[in-house]
Amino acid sequence: MNERYPRVRVQTEDGYVVIRDGLTFRFFMHRSHKGLGPAVLRALKVFMEALGPEALTQYPDMEGYWHRLDDFTWERIQKELLETAHPFVTLASDSNGMSEFYFEYKGISHEELGPFDEPGRACIATFMLTTEYLEQHGPGRVRELALELASHLPLNSGYASLSFNAIMDELGVRRRVRSMCFRYPGMDVLEDLVAWDIGTRIPGAYWLTFLGQSVLGELGGTEILRARLSSPGTTVQQLPGDRAVVTLGQWPEAGDLEAGKDLPAYRELARVLEPWLYHDPGTVFVHDFIPEDKRRWERRFLD
Repeated sequence: MNERYPRVRVQTEDGYVVIRDGLTFRFFMHRSHKGLGPAVLRALKVFMEALGPEALTQYPDMEGYWHRLDDFTWERIQKELLETAHPFVTLASDSNGMSEFYFEYKGISHEELGPFDEPGRACIATFMLTTEYLEQHGPGRVRELALELASHLPLNSGYASLSFNAIMDELGVRRRVRSMCFRYPGMDVLEDLVAWDIGTRIPGAYWLTFLGQSVLGELGGTEILRARLSSPGTTVQQLPGDRAVVTLGQWPEAGDLEAGKDLPAYRELARVLEPWLYHDPGTVFVHDFIPEDKRRWERRFLD
């Protein structure tokens, strides 16, 4: 185990990786995708350039089978982001199981919400990379990458966090993630279905927590937020577009409740953000949580 986070590799008998430790950047935009295509494409290109040409090389077809990304498909993906109202784009590294590197974007149209869609539904962009990348390039470079991605997106909220990156539809994987997550409260397990009704709320307290409008305004702005956070290593940075990012220390931390590491800086931030934190109404968390455990997870930094 790294002193800051566990090394997680859960494999099937034939070596297929179903759970691995990683780092996730996720951004929520409570608006229609219309007009967002160029911004999302710029962010994707930044991510691909940072990872190198051999990272995001696979894409899934409509049946879920993976294929090698070629020039024709890349042109189709760009066109989908730029010209469709509900783009759904996935790219990943060629891996034996859970991908080391991953990108996913789901765009929606508020003008064309279906009968079961919530008015709080948001577009969501997800970027995943490995802790090996973090260790190789250092937390400063990874933070810079997260900020550069965020600079292209009109986000209402977002985060960068250590995470359990997992193939959730594999038998027993949800149960295994659930068995580990309560020990390591700094490891993200939030699923992207939260985008169905997050609106402008904040998904939680993380290593990097991005705040947009309307929450930052309701908090009183960057200076007021900075004055309310006193943990060593915590910084609050003003970003263009009336946004801010809170950074909890130089490195992301998983915590370890069995070792008494309960992440006090994360707890402090969660308490400040509590009135604006997202709470699942009962449809999003699907990690085999019973209602009591779901509430316990959501309030892991509050109780």
